[in-house]
This record gives sequence, C-alpha cells and structure tokens, in this order.
Amino acid sequence: MEQTGAGRLVVDRIRCEGYGMCEQAAPELLHLNDDDEPVIDVAAIPATQKPIADAAVRACPVAALSLSGTTVS
Repeated sequence: MEQTGAGRLVVDRIRCEGYGMCEQAAPELLHLNDDDEPVIDVAAIPATQKPIADAAVRACPVAALSLSGTTVS
C-alpha cells in the first residue's frame, strides 16, 4: 500500500473555545469563521503537510482539534 495522505483534521465543536491558535499554526489548512469557529479548508491532509497539521493540533489549548485516520491506496 502507498500512503497518499496523513488523514484529516477533526474539530470537537463542544470543546472548542475559538482561541484561533490552530489557525495561526496552519492557515493553509483551516480558518476561523465570523463566529470564531474553526473551518477545515482541506478534506484530506496531504502527507507533505502533516507536520503543519500536527502543529495545529498541538497548538490548541483545549485539545479540541485532532488528526484522524490515514489515507492509503
């Protein structure tokens, strides 16, 4: 099997408090909407951007963001 992606970002909307640290860490992957809720801009994280996605997950002070699954073919 060949790895084609690094999974996807998942937001726990109940836990999220809209600090925006995830957006600062990975603006190419997600942004905050007008209600300060994260919006994931990429359906599947390319393997080359996994370090950026990991940084966004680590940046969340309330652990509301996670990286789920790995896409393989």
